Amino acid sequence: MNNHLQTAVVGGGCFWCTEAVFQEVKGVISVMSGYSGGTVPGKPTYREICSGLTGHAEVVKITFDSRIISYKDILVIFMTTHDPTTLNRQGADVGTQYRSVIFYENSFQKDIAEQVVRDLQAYYDEAIVTEISPLKPFFEAEKEHQDFYKNNPDFGYCTFVINPKLAKLKKLHSEKLK
Repeated sequence: MNNHLQTAVVGGGCFWCTEAVFQEVKGVISVMSGYSGGTVPGKPTYREICSGLTGHAEVVKITFDSRIISYKDILVIFMTTHDPTTLNRQGADVGTQYRSVIFYENSFQKDIAEQVVRDLQAYYDEAIVTEISPLKPFFEAEKEHQDFYKNNPDFGYCTFVINPKLAKLKKLHSEKLK
């Protein structure tokens, strides 16, 4: 792998939303929906994740070109396109699988994540509750969850939940979009 290609693993509620946001960002090579952070051994299924019993979060693995966008910019976009102040919840999606989380791969990513959370706290009235944890095994989600927004733009969830997030992305980060 080229040393300018890096990955970030984050969860901000339903992975369909986070995936749709990052597919619009300049420098992002790929976005894969998946699961991480759980305690149950083996690859979990979507149904098991939805039970909230595995400890996994719905996350996306973002592969990006660090010559075009930095890890810090990835995290700022992430933190400003979901609500990092609600514990185990994003809108109507409730449960630990929908927690706000940044999984870091090394001490550099951990330090950047902690700094971004500290810096952005000034912009929120409530405390940021985003978990910052070492990356546990990442499991790719089932095929039907990949490219969900691209494949289902008229689906009700996409219209009512994802479209407003994309509008917020365009408003706040237009210079970072493809």
